[in-house]
Amino acid sequence: MIRISVLFLAFTFFGCGNTDKSKKDVQGNTSVVAALTDEQLLDVVQKQTFKYFWDYAEPNSGLARERYHPDGNYPENDSNIVTTGGSGFGLMALVSGMSQGYITKEQGVERLNKIADFLGKADRFHGAWSHWIDGNTGKVKPFGTKDNGGDLVETSFLVAGMITVREYLKDGSESEKAVAQKFDALWKGVDWQWYTNNKNVLYWHWSPSYAWQMDFPLQGYNECLITYVMAASSPTHAIDAKAYHEGWARGGEIVSSKIKYNLPLILKHNGAEEFGGPLFWAHYSYVGLDPNQLSDKYANYWDLNVNQTKINYQYCVENPNKIPGYGPEYWGLTASYSRNPDGSIGYNAHMPSNDQGVISPTAAISSIVYTPKESMTFIRNLYENHKKEAWGDAGFYDALSLGNKWVAKRYLAIDQGPEVVMIENYRTGLLWKLFMNAPEVKQGLTKLGFKSGKYGI
Repeated sequence: MIRISVLFLAFTFFGCGNTDKSKKDVQGNTSVVAALTDEQLLDVVQKQTFKYFWDYAEPNSGLARERYHPDGNYPENDSNIVTTGGSGFGLMALVSGMSQGYITKEQGVERLNKIADFLGKADRFHGAWSHWIDGNTGKVKPFGTKDNGGDLVETSFLVAGMITVREYLKDGSESEKAVAQKFDALWKGVDWQWYTNNKNVLYWHWSPSYAWQMDFPLQGYNECLITYVMAASSPTHAIDAKAYHEGWARGGEIVSSKIKYNLPLILKHNGAEEFGGPLFWAHYSYVGLDPNQLSDKYANYWDLNVNQTKINYQYCVENPNKIPGYGPEYWGLTASYSRNPDGSIGYNAHMPSNDQGVISPTAAISSIVYTPKESMTFIRNLYENHKKEAWGDAGFYDALSLGNKWVAKRYLAIDQGPEVVMIENYRTGLLWKLFMNAPEVKQGLTKLGFKSGKYGI
């Protein structure tokens, strides 16, 4: 995953809620073509985006490539580099694909077995996988000079996917049960306790050559809540609840009294306390962790995520920087590929306090569980009015600046994954149900003081 964490049109859009479109035939006669229903459109987007994890997966490992560039122009020839966190989203996407019938269950189980075998042989560091893995060899691909060991946050995204797969397959055929058992053994091998470094907080990185020199304690609020949930849920290497309350929650200092657009932020977003952070903070931890009716003594997590999404939306509608095109049909700021001042492609953590005039489709699409009307309006506008420039082999491209007539015709696993998973959760709730009903997850959430009326916690 390329990540900047805890940092900081001249186009006229047409109505996106139309139920039909006018079209001229070759004789010039006007006919009416029915538009896709919302459900049909969501299925088209989910199925096309699923291809990232099926058709365009790294071939040797079966895992999610860090990136997919349809033009084949990869930096440093890294088309075989897989991303641990994005592969966790990919595991959930495979479950979704089987459930929706995009692939057969037999096909999915075969791919999942391949993935489990690869991960079982890949480099691990006190049980945690690295941020990047060479898909050919299973060896760590350093994300940075000192980031050449275990990445606990990426590992937590991966493990959430493993638990979801296990729950989906555990009562199936003998071959399905065997794959479920492989993933069960893999996730139980993560030594979460090691990553406290004997303190009441979790650390993001550990390296065999640089030890704890990265020195990145996981303190909220950002995308890392799931890391504490997984660490508390482990039946083999669980952390003490003090690490959550004193480390992540900063002894209660995580709570915010800030309000924007009459919406309480609820928790202090690291480095983004006025508007909230990039929208992936409302997605990554919650692909499996269902925020519906979920609360602890710091927050109601449904309100937290709905409010962050609506603040992001309202900022784009208000459009204080007068970016061409921003509005109810074109919104959503999060980390993604970005447009550099010279028009080249870079990367940036877009958010209201770091607005580069670039909209990332994953922001609005993955927020559909929180803002269904606003997200559908965005999807329909992009699909019906900008499909030619915005749509490709694996769904909507990663980033757009329509006012500059600029599109990053590339894809990232960490952006495509939440789209597939959150659309599935919006349509059926499947991935939330599987993850939240895992007995270890319920025990871990209870240990940390969470409550969920929906799941009897």
